[in-house]
Amino acid sequence: MPTVSVRYIVNDIDASIAFYCGQLGFHEDMHPGPFFAMLSKGDLRLVLSRPGGGPGGGQAMPDGRLPEPGGWNRFSLEVADLEATIATLKAAGVPFRNDLVTGVGGKQVLIDDPSGNPIELFEPTIADARL
Repeated sequence: MPTVSVRYIVNDIDASIAFYCGQLGFHEDMHPGPFFAMLSKGDLRLVLSRPGGGPGGGQAMPDGRLPEPGGWNRFSLEVADLEATIATLKAAGVPFRNDLVTGVGGKQVLIDDPSGNPIELFEPTIADARL
């Protein structure tokens, strides 16, 4: 059962489901209509909402602004072999924001989902950085 829930605003629910399930190994838990879906992977629940859908996470704010995809906030997925994962995703045409970066606790790279929301792929290189 997921213990963390993250909501992403996406432009196309079906394209997002295909991406997260097909490329990143998520499971589709719920897809009741064109404005909403709920996916899961381990302890992570990913809630997808389309702008303008409502009531719910995609509905307009009181001042009329609509939620939109993108930005820099992200969740991180731990992978066992980042180089192999990068090769697989590049072959599938997944967009990357950067090249592989090696930091203090591991290696990482940022990819974008079909709406431009970032996902960090992380391979820990020290035990303390592992999930």
